[in-house]
Amino acid sequence: MFENILPTETDTLRHETNVEVLDVREAHEVAAGKIPGACHIPLGQLFARLNELDQNKIYIVVCHSGGRSALACEWLSERGFRVKNMVGGMLNWEGEVA
Repeated sequence: MFENILPTETDTLRHETNVEVLDVREAHEVAAGKIPGACHIPLGQLFARLNELDQNKIYIVVCHSGGRSALACEWLSERGFRVKNMVGGMLNWEGEVA
């Protein structure tokens, strides 16, 4: 189970020590800009790269519009990760972009 959060909540929470933003968009999408400090693992590589994630952290999962991140949240929560889905994805992000 996971919860949906707003981009404004993401902007606040991402600065906490136990929270990390996980961007599951494709490389060409991330090249256009991502949330500063976000970890990038494309959705298609997520299972193969689970070892890069820390089960002690809370991940805020982000994609372009919220669909792929919701799918990633479902998969990750089923494997014991604590995740939150950023509603509306980068389309709704108004914070800084790297």
